[in-house]
Amino acid sequence: MSFVPLELVDEERGFGGKATQLGAALRAGLPVPPGVAIAHDAISEIVGDENEAAQTTLLHQLGGLVAVRSSAVGEDSAAASFAGQHATILGVHDAAGLRAAIAEVLASAHTDAALAYRKKLGVDGEPKMGVVVQKLVRADVAGVLFSRHPVSGADERVIEATWGLGEAVVQGLVTPDGFRMARGGAILARTLGEKDLAIRFLETGGTAEVPVPEDQIERLCLDDAMLGALEALTARCEATFGGTQDLEFAFERGVLYLLQRRAITRG
Repeated sequence: MSFVPLELVDEERGFGGKATQLGAALRAGLPVPPGVAIAHDAISEIVGDENEAAQTTLLHQLGGLVAVRSSAVGEDSAAASFAGQHATILGVHDAAGLRAAIAEVLASAHTDAALAYRKKLGVDGEPKMGVVVQKLVRADVAGVLFSRHPVSGADERVIEATWGLGEAVVQGLVTPDGFRMARGGAILARTLGEKDLAIRFLETGGTAEVPVPEDQIERLCLDDAMLGALEALTARCEATFGGTQDLEFAFERGVLYLLQRRAITRG
């Protein structure tokens, strides 16, 4: 099998931008969920592998439910972000599902939209898609954070968050809560969103849209302690990587996880 522990990945040309960023974050002690990476030239071997025992063992080691994410060469670089262009499969729980998810992520690099986006950004050559398989964080709250305002460039933290998995925001199913913080953590603004549904994982695999309890709809999903933890994580990412930070995060039972990290781009 060609699964490489994420903390050992340091070659973008083989494993892609996302895996390389996560590997560097793990080595720096940042709270990234454990996982493995598959190099782009090993994907066909994994997809066609009939040795389910090794794949099942991997799933067990990662807690039984995993997220399968794209990690294309050139993805999430300092100059270009492919956010939303490639597939992410959540709640994979068996070997057959793992192979199917990897195949779907690979195919997503060749959709008309993804190829057009590559052309727009001036990314040449045939897509080379690596894959990340990570323990699935059973998110109570998830969202995104920009270390600088992504539109004005102001030196402030901009956060969007919702109940459950962050895909509810990515898919436009809810209006997330919004927060602005000064560098250092002082709260500048809080805006209540419309979070009447959440995406939750299913123990049998996959995810489902579920209604949010009435008392949570009218309540902000991030409190001061969580915002303080996000400021501390952002400062650590700045110290580790330098430059601007575009972070995807999740809280599970009060514990903060870094799901993804890239530089802020305007692509």
